[in-house]
Amino acid sequence: MTRFAALLRAANVGDKGKLPMAQLRELCACAKFTNIRTYIASGNAIFTSDLYENEVRVALGKQLEKCAGKPVGVLVRSVSEMADVISRNPFQDESGSRVIVLFTDDLLPKEALNGATGLGNENVQLGKRELFILYPNGQAGTRLRLPSMKAGTGRNINTLTKIAEISRAPG
Repeated sequence: MTRFAALLRAANVGDKGKLPMAQLRELCACAKFTNIRTYIASGNAIFTSDLYENEVRVALGKQLEKCAGKPVGVLVRSVSEMADVISRNPFQDESGSRVIVLFTDDLLPKEALNGATGLGNENVQLGKRELFILYPNGQAGTRLRLPSMKAGTGRNINTLTKIAEISRAPG
């Protein structure tokens, strides 16, 4: 059994408005996941499964699509991989609220930053299946657009640290 974190690409699914975290837990249970926890209303679930990462993504994606009536992006990492991502943060000395990790499903090519537009004082560093983005002035006024933003989902380091903490907590 592996402990996973699922990050929904959009917490607002379907025309029904926001997906309550209680409903997300129910959808995880319908996908046969166990030891399910959620964190804040931005679509973060932590659970245990004996499936492989891609199978977890598909199983949860099917449940979300039934609920929303349309596909919902789901990014999945094992909690050990999530901890590795946090440890590889190249902006350790910056505020965790200003560092966003943009997760993608696939390994990123070295030219992943090609096609970026609106780059101001943000600093973007390539990870494995993620980009680390430092927004020194916050995200509110940024014009930064990266090709990976279309298929990925981002969480700040504070949120990821809390997800890692929750994943270690018993039941």
